[in-house]
Amino acid sequence: MREAPLFSAAGTRAASFTLPQPFFDGTVNEPVLHQAVKTYLNNQRQGTAKTKIRKYVTGGNQKPWRQKGTGRARQGSTRAPHWRGGGVVFGPIPRDYRAAIPVQVRQLARRSAFNARAAEGALVVIEELAFDAPKTSRLAGLLEQVGGAGKKVLVLTHGAKTNVYLSGRNLPGAQVLPYSDATAYHVLWADVVVVEREALAGGEAVAAKAEGRKGGKAEAKPRKVASGAKAKAQAKPKTVDRKPKTKAKAAAPKKASRKKESE
Repeated sequence: MREAPLFSAAGTRAASFTLPQPFFDGTVNEPVLHQAVKTYLNNQRQGTAKTKIRKYVTGGNQKPWRQKGTGRARQGSTRAPHWRGGGVVFGPIPRDYRAAIPVQVRQLARRSAFNARAAEGALVVIEELAFDAPKTSRLAGLLEQVGGAGKKVLVLTHGAKTNVYLSGRNLPGAQVLPYSDATAYHVLWADVVVVEREALAGGEAVAAKAEGRKGGKAEAKPRKVASGAKAKAQAKPKTVDRKPKTKAKAAAPKKASRKKESE
């Protein structure tokens, strides 16, 4: 059973909070974390970098000098890659860097990131954050009391809370997200992770869902019982015709051969 410090909404230390066991089980899978972070960063790339190859550079239509007799190397265009102002060889072109990973791998990476921060003592649980209006100074003071002064802090709220988001939007090194939207990259980016107490129920739901997918095949669903005329038709056994098959008609007598007629 792993515990995390619990703070009130005013920033005073209340007690220790026992983290939900199905989710915070100490699992830290580093290869999966690396894969998830790399995929997240690749998906942030725009892929719009572009350089001009030789055929897209303006000019260079005329041969710089004649082919022979000058003593210099032969040249066909001033827009060749080895000329100043010429085309670029093997430069970047627009492309799509997006990648995808399986849902179970993404969930395992998120779970490993939270377990890593909890093992380091960098996970802080706080009671409900209820801001009547955006107030940056109030959130800054709260983060300073929980040990986030001068550090990168990730605040995870129970659902989307506009006032809390607007309060932390102008704080350098602070990021406010709903707990369900936090990825493994966000958790590893922060030095201190502040989570609302009610939001941790989502961790249990994710863990239970992952465990259900890991299990064997789902139980077969019972067949629906037919009602009315369909039930009677299904219950009535099919009648089998037991009558013996009729023999084929006797073959017609063959005509007498011509030899017998002649005799």
